[in-house]
Parts: sequence; structure tokens; C-alpha cells
Amino acid sequence: MHIIIQWLLDTIGVMGYPGIFLLMAMESSVIPIPSELVMPPAGYLAYQGKMSMPVAILCGSFGSLIGAYINYFVSHHLGRPLILKYGKYVLIPPDKFQRVEQFFLSHGEISTFIGRLLPVVRHLISIPAGLSGMNHIKFSLYTLAGAGIWCTILAGIGFAIGENQDLIMQYSHRAVAWVLLFSSILVAVYVWWHRRRHRH
Repeated sequence: MHIIIQWLLDTIGVMGYPGIFLLMAMESSVIPIPSELVMPPAGYLAYQGKMSMPVAILCGSFGSLIGAYINYFVSHHLGRPLILKYGKYVLIPPDKFQRVEQFFLSHGEISTFIGRLLPVVRHLISIPAGLSGMNHIKFSLYTLAGAGIWCTILAGIGFAIGENQDLIMQYSHRAVAWVLLFSSILVAVYVWWHRRRHRH
């Protein structure tokens, strides 16, 4: 872990903001680079005065958006035709796909926003968005909102505790727990509001 974090510190230190952008774009697509090992080193470099915290967070957030769009376009232009043509052979007939698609079109905003905050899900949430053809403006806004919050949390951890790799992972896990709690509350409020609106 120490070797990985040192490598990331060196890489981000040399490549600067483009390095953060590139690593977070990779993290947001299908390449398994944990954001927990990218943004805290950026925050630590900001603590040292070698980077600007707001710019680092912006680079991480927009890198995440680009990575998410890679999944979005691959899913939309390759995955969607395959599912429509061959889905019935893997228990995804057109009517079931249409229901899933309609659900995401109706609830894509909250799904995308929450998904960007959750481990594992953040790598995958852009796939159903692409399959359903979610509106680009909404997809971009909610992806950036979720990614921005997560990047801010992780960069703040790095800024506060420095390069201590044990503490980075410890506080990152705590952050995940708090984010899960926040997401659960947000989903509960959304479901309550949605049902209340339909009753009226």
C-alpha cells in the first residue's frame, strides 16, 4: 500500500492536474484504480502547497465524468442493440428491458447521483444510463454532483492526514460508511416524496 501511494504521489506530482484527470477517468470507467488512492494524495499535495485543492477536485470530478461517458457510450451504442437482439436468450426479453429502461428514465437522476457515491456502483451506474439513453444534461449534472462530493471528501482526507497510508484507508472506509448512511436517508426521502406526489 505504501508503495502504491508513493507511486501515486510521484505520478500526480509529475503529471499534475492532468494526472488526476486521467487517473479518475480510468477509475470511473472499467480500469480498477480506486479513487481512495487517487484523491487523498492530491489533497496531501494541496496541503504541501504544491496544488490547488479546488482545481484538483474539479479535475477529479471532470475526469470521473469522462470515464462515466466511456461506459455510457459503449453501453448505448454496443450494449443496447445486443440486448434488444439477443436479450431474450439470457432472460432479458424486450418487454422486461423496456420496464427497466422506463424505470431508469423515471428515476435516473437520483440513481445516477447516489450511484456516484457508492463503491463498485459508481463504476457501473453509467451503464444503465447509457442503455436507457438518459438525457445528457441530466447525466452530466448528476454525475458531476456525485463525483464532486466524493472527490471533495477524499481530497479533504488527504489534506487533513497527509501521506499516512494506514489512516488514509481507515478514514476512507469511515467516509464510505457515512456516505452509505446519507444515501440511505436520501433514497428514503425520495421514495416518500415520490409516493406522496403520486397520491396527490
